[in-house]
Amino acid sequence: MLAALLLPVLLLTTGCARFNADGSLAPWGIALLILDVLAIINVFGQPWDIGKKILWAAIIFFFPFGGLLIYYFFGRSR
Repeated sequence: MLAALLLPVLLLTTGCARFNADGSLAPWGIALLILDVLAIINVFGQPWDIGKKILWAAIIFFFPFGGLLIYYFFGRSR
């Protein structure tokens, strides 16, 4: 259910290029990079075993926007 609700948002935001025509990062790309770095720092600050930390960091790294959403909705400790 949640995946069906987030799919349009995911498609709209991933359709926006993170890079400008000259190869520089767009403001959207800079914001996404900052949020991803903060999420990875948050992951390694959690009291989990190293395997779980590496798994979440890999999800965030390989899927920058989707991984960020998945981590903040399902991965963080309350």
